[in-house]
Amino acid sequence: MKILVLNCGSSSIKYKLYDMADESVLAQGGVERIGLDEAFIKVKLDNGEKRQIMADLPTHKEGVALVFKVLLDPEIGALKSLDEIDAVGHRIVQGGDLFEKSCIVTKEVEDGIESLIDLAPVHNAGHLRGLRAVDELMPHTPQVTVFDNAFHSTMPDYAYLYAVPYDFYKKYHVRRYGFHGTSHRYVSHRVCEMLGVDIKTQRIITCHIGNGASVAAIKGGKVIDTSMGLTPLAGLMMGSRSGDIDPSAVTYLMEKLGKQPQEMADFLNKESGVLGITGISSDMRDIENADNEGNKMAHLALQMYTYRIKKYIGAYAAAMNGVDIIVWTAGVGENQTGLRWDACKDMEYLGIKLDKERNECRGVEKILSADDSKVKVVLVPTDEEIVIARDTQELVKNLKK
Repeated sequence: MKILVLNCGSSSIKYKLYDMADESVLAQGGVERIGLDEAFIKVKLDNGEKRQIMADLPTHKEGVALVFKVLLDPEIGALKSLDEIDAVGHRIVQGGDLFEKSCIVTKEVEDGIESLIDLAPVHNAGHLRGLRAVDELMPHTPQVTVFDNAFHSTMPDYAYLYAVPYDFYKKYHVRRYGFHGTSHRYVSHRVCEMLGVDIKTQRIITCHIGNGASVAAIKGGKVIDTSMGLTPLAGLMMGSRSGDIDPSAVTYLMEKLGKQPQEMADFLNKESGVLGITGISSDMRDIENADNEGNKMAHLALQMYTYRIKKYIGAYAAAMNGVDIIVWTAGVGENQTGLRWDACKDMEYLGIKLDKERNECRGVEKILSADDSKVKVVLVPTDEEIVIARDTQELVKNLKK
């Protein structure tokens, strides 16, 4: 079975084509600047070479059509016919409390995603445009939606509710949802395979640390809490997102700066976090380099960043009555060795002890903790797309029975 995985943003489409017989990647790339000037598709070839092709892409329909065209290209493609694609799997950021598991796309599912646009206006609108583009171009190919917050749907109500009138939850769906669910799901299961343990017996803290970052507490294979909230803005300090902040500080700043609600939301999402503190960059590699050169604000940003991760690890250890495994994943978590060290140091009281030499690695599956560490600290590169592909395969198989 061949599965095409699409992640459609407001002006972009990332794609991977899998042969599920051995879960090999047959093709991958991304479309950028849909609806803008100088739109293009970037294709990653088998030899590691990247090919960029410019195109006129006014809507997602043209973007998806370009992906199909490249997949069929005799020189750089991977297919002879689109009929070889058995199904298309989509990442959907916000499923609200309507969707607690992956599902086959129907008119009702599309309507449900559309009804949740207010909760994730940029993401869900883009996802929906991608779904409908495939509907038009490949009307007889089954599609599957895999929701970013579905893995977090096992949180108890006392963890996901905010302390505001309960009617706000019933009327407006205001609650903690959490995100990066496919990543937290993948690495929590994969680490148990690596260590040869049953996930149902483990207390796991997964740290998905990228430009967007979140931590999840997973007990017995089920999420009991996670750091992101109604939107991906909450929780940890991130590349350009503020993370947790006193709501009164927000209204105070709105008054001082004369900002409207959406302007303030954009400010907290795009001009805050590491970028806001340093004024240098939202990329942690740039911040680490600046810190090494003696930049005091970069050093402060790193301290703030790792301190907040440490606090969430401690909080989730408390929530689960201990921790057995800590997983590091995503771009920063997989590659910034100093950050991992700083976030885990001085936590011997919890049984966490990193091995400095083992920690000097990037992007590989590896145990980072010392032999005498009670808690296993493990690096697991994430693979969100394979989770989507697997769910898509399973649901399409059941559809054909």
